[in-house]
Amino acid sequence: MQPRNMSMSGVVDLAAVKAAQEAKAKAEQARAEAARQGGGPGAVSPADLVIDVDEAGFERDVLQRSTEVPVVIDFWAEWCEPCKQLSPVLEQLVVEYGGRLLLAKIDVDANQMLMQQFGVQGIPAVFAVVAGQALPLFQGAAGKEQIQQTLDQLVQVAEQRFGLTGLTVDPDAVPGGGAGAQQAAAVPAGPYDALLEAAVQALDAGDFGGAVQAYKNVLSDDPGNSEAKLGLAQAELLQRVQSLDPQRTRQDAAEKPGDAQAQIAAADLDLVGGHVEDAFGRLIDTVRRTAGDERDTVRIRLLELFEVVGADDPRVSAARRALSRALF
Repeated sequence: MQPRNMSMSGVVDLAAVKAAQEAKAKAEQARAEAARQGGGPGAVSPADLVIDVDEAGFERDVLQRSTEVPVVIDFWAEWCEPCKQLSPVLEQLVVEYGGRLLLAKIDVDANQMLMQQFGVQGIPAVFAVVAGQALPLFQGAAGKEQIQQTLDQLVQVAEQRFGLTGLTVDPDAVPGGGAGAQQAAAVPAGPYDALLEAAVQALDAGDFGGAVQAYKNVLSDDPGNSEAKLGLAQAELLQRVQSLDPQRTRQDAAEKPGDAQAQIAAADLDLVGGHVEDAFGRLIDTVRRTAGDERDTVRIRLLELFEVVGADDPRVSAARRALSRALF
């Protein structure tokens, strides 16, 4: 446990932290209620989960959409017999995942440039784009069970590493029985009001270690609890910055623009100081300058900061698009 006399007053507005946490929880409840009542204005139909994409619409329909939902790409052609076997299976599974995935179908005869950019050597070929990053999935026809295992892994990675929870789909129109649909429709366990309140009290007291542990206690039993996820991200951020020397941290970042760790630390300070766009912009610029594991470390920290601010914030949406352009 962190000492209870540790104070971060003046560094971050804890009332704003709590308000952001409550606002996100309300937004999640509103989306769930809209889904129960037939989807609401933001919902999509199952037919919207399978789209045809060409080179002109690739950035809009794939890159931008990949910041909110993993996009599976099916490279196919009319003359390809294995494609005709695979495509219906992909379409069925994507619909069964109830908005956790989007399927983009690309005709290679009409879109040679996209085929070359992805390095497609033969079809059918299936890729995914998650937060602007292209991932090869498999080539050639495959069985439904094998494909579903691959998609399960994709959904898990997209949520855990990128914070993508997918689209809202009209529940009355989704076919039942699919594993993905069951996962999307799962009801969170609970209630956890006492544990969540204890975490907020720890935050207010400056006991960030205690808040981290309280949120982790909730998530160990209910990994999908959105309020605990948001609270944990905020508590971990506050725990990180409490040991930083602000002046030294900003000096290091200014002197070492290519140093990923220096920029990450400065971005943390930017965020707790209320400079959200500065924090996001700093890390997106660092993503452009780095590669390999170092780049991945910066990207993951940026996604953690997205979680702190909240997926519904327009600054997060804009930064996700900028991150996609930096990565792709």
